[in-house]
Amino acid sequence: MIILAIGDVIGKPGRRAVSTLLPDLRESYQADLVVVNAENAAGGLGTTPSTAQELLDAGADVLTSGNHIWIHKEIVPYLDSDMPIIRPLNYPPGVPGRGYLINQAMVVNLIGRTFIGNYDCPFRAMDRLLSEFEDRPPVVIVDFHAEATSEKMAMGQYLDGRVSAVLGTHTHVGTIDARILPGGTAYVTDIGMTGPVDSIIGDDIEAVLERFLTMMPNYLSVGKGKTVLDAILVTVDDASGKATRIERISREVD
Repeated sequence: MIILAIGDVIGKPGRRAVSTLLPDLRESYQADLVVVNAENAAGGLGTTPSTAQELLDAGADVLTSGNHIWIHKEIVPYLDSDMPIIRPLNYPPGVPGRGYLINQAMVVNLIGRTFIGNYDCPFRAMDRLLSEFEDRPPVVIVDFHAEATSEKMAMGQYLDGRVSAVLGTHTHVGTIDARILPGGTAYVTDIGMTGPVDSIIGDDIEAVLERFLTMMPNYLSVGKGKTVLDAILVTVDDASGKATRIERISREVD
């Protein structure tokens, strides 16, 4: 099985890049499953039913998210609908939505706790999920939405040999450590982002600099100009669920 995972989509420029590039990427790499992080798809924060549908229409099979999933309240009812969108598994019990979805493979969304928020333990949440679903598909893909590189690396090592891939999101800066861990799990600390190149993690440069220089809260708009699509391609043995190849992909569009 070939899985294409696309990093955090940032606003309209990111959605346009997915719509423009994904059909050709899917065909050229013969991807069986496309996972897209829609955490920032609507105006740079959160997602809405229409922006989520735009990504699905472009060819995404499963949408993952993170700490901004609740920004736009209109998406909340869709988290329990047939729309293939998931929120982090390790939110407290009773929260709307689901933390995993089975679509050929099991796709799981986790969120970290270091520098990002107070959530249930993502390590133990994943333990529970794996123990409850003994008849799950062999291929298990984890989007770990976390801030600290150490926490992401710890999750990769913790799940090595038990899942097919642990792919980091949230920081919007792609890392160079894509590799297959000793137990057969594909790992990367961060996929990167799908958004404006000339920006600060997707946001307008001047607005971000003003916030750093003055420490005053101000509106951050999505950057403009040339856009990059960052993604990771993982090849997994269908029978064993072990990853056999991981490759970084980066494409630009005007």
